[in-house]
Amino acid sequence: MSRLQSFDDAADPSQGTVRIPALRAELDRRGLDGFVVPRADEHQSEYVPPNADRLAWLTGFTGSAGTAIVLAREAGIVVDGRYTLQAATQVDTALLAVVPLAETSAEDWIAAHLPKGARLGFDPWLHTPRGVDALRKAAERAGGTLVPVGSNPLDAVWPDRPAAPAGAVAIRADALAGEAAAAKIGRVQAALAKDRADAMLVSDPHNLAWLFNLRGADVSHTPLALGYAIVPRDGRPSLFLDPAKIGNEAGHVLGGLADLQAPASLADALARIGRDGSGVRFDAGTVASCLVEGLTEAGGRADVGSDPITGMKAVKNAAEIDGIRTAHARDGAAVARFLHWLDREAPSGGVTEIGAAEALEAFRAEGGALRDLAFPTISGSGPNGAIVHYRVTRATDRALGQGELYLCDSGAQYLEGTTDITRTIAVGEPSAEMRDRFTRVLKGHVAIATALFPKGTSGAQIDAYARRPLWEVGLDFDHGTGHGVGAYLSVHEGPQRISKLGHATIEAGMLLSNEPGYYRTGAYGIRLENLILVEPRPVPGGERPMLGFETVTFAPFDRRLIETRLLGPDEIAWIDGYHARVRHEIAPLLPEDVRDWLANATRPLG
Repeated sequence: MSRLQSFDDAADPSQGTVRIPALRAELDRRGLDGFVVPRADEHQSEYVPPNADRLAWLTGFTGSAGTAIVLAREAGIVVDGRYTLQAATQVDTALLAVVPLAETSAEDWIAAHLPKGARLGFDPWLHTPRGVDALRKAAERAGGTLVPVGSNPLDAVWPDRPAAPAGAVAIRADALAGEAAAAKIGRVQAALAKDRADAMLVSDPHNLAWLFNLRGADVSHTPLALGYAIVPRDGRPSLFLDPAKIGNEAGHVLGGLADLQAPASLADALARIGRDGSGVRFDAGTVASCLVEGLTEAGGRADVGSDPITGMKAVKNAAEIDGIRTAHARDGAAVARFLHWLDREAPSGGVTEIGAAEALEAFRAEGGALRDLAFPTISGSGPNGAIVHYRVTRATDRALGQGELYLCDSGAQYLEGTTDITRTIAVGEPSAEMRDRFTRVLKGHVAIATALFPKGTSGAQIDAYARRPLWEVGLDFDHGTGHGVGAYLSVHEGPQRISKLGHATIEAGMLLSNEPGYYRTGAYGIRLENLILVEPRPVPGGERPMLGFETVTFAPFDRRLIETRLLGPDEIAWIDGYHARVRHEIAPLLPEDVRDWLANATRPLG
């Protein structure tokens, strides 16, 4: 049994049959002709607490990104490439048109479908100022009007809506954080002084956690405490957290750093700043539009831009890097035990997707250091592996079949760090096509792992390294090659990423994933993911400071799927060298039978 993830089927396409008409009736009562339902909470979090999971409750779609637009006579749900297949199975497509984001944005759908003269509602707590501006322009293109609501109409028709979370706040030890919270606050205030900003609102809970060296339990799989802080250029910050979350120890520490206030007083605090004519820096990616408007309506100046904490948090210090390495060695041993178990049990046909996910969680938990999973395990066999963010449920669970591929994307939360790893495993004899596609994905993975690039390079500039082996035969994948990862925080962290849209500069100390893939719909999926740490990589005789990657994930690639004739000598050398590092790092942590298995699984390709 799993204690950290559920395999119950939360999606029910039929629920839209009752809930969407109920929402339409409430909209009609309020004089609205439509409403925008984003997958968002007040902080634009990727993983939202149950009381904010409005999109899933209304439509049945359980993905981590998407937007539904419910109009009087039609409705659509816009999802990105990760979720087009999933959404089509989770929602009632007779009620909701599934719209691929690559073809039509939510704003374009509104512009094309909103009736002329219609009033389109939105909740200003769930949209950023930039998002509201885009919605307003879309409504105006259609000849309609965008209307903010004082309370969310969906909440009015959600009779058993869960209560807001109130997880306990814990203080992160300086030995793990690597820097005292007071020093971090000083760094932020220095950045505000440099920018001549009077104050800053911290609206991103990840940044709040980093700044005050706190962790919480308000959101599944990410140790966040939902709240806010106002950091003035001079003086003590104000920290807005529910008092019910703060015990005596946390209260003593946090009270020494900031004035503790209830979240309900945030709007008044911003209004007071506004009445003084002062300015506040807001984070464009996470601030609710109503908070910005509250400041400006009181006479304040809003500077909607970037939160300097985001960049500070992304560059890990020496203590965090040590923790990351410790977490990955521990996690690699658990994954190796899982892969050994899988090789032994899967050929019998008795292993299911849920059984595999539960086994992997159990191996991680046996060490006693596991705090949580970093996300629900993606455990997909055969055609389910082709669904990029597949989530197995008891309704979709299937056995790992002979001649199929099994894709397992998983991660763990330890006090020392966050892990994220994907391996694709052959069950029985793989086809020649599977070996070809796997090896091309592996070639792309190696290309990223061995990349050298000058300081100042963005992720968009190296994304194509991972795709070229697939492009050469007319193939590609529809997700980014890599995302940033936090230090016992979110498994998805910005600003760094390796993707066509990754325009942030990659800096030494950043942690990213390296995860190219290939997906054949209805047949199989392949993804190979390690985490990589950016480090200085001087080139003798070079003219510019160069960077490269240290791979910190330790688990073997399935040799049965590697077609060595497609690999060059340098690629073979890297794979053999990586496998030697895997043996060195995790073999001492394994029982003898798993060490023997690992020695065979990592033997040289030549």
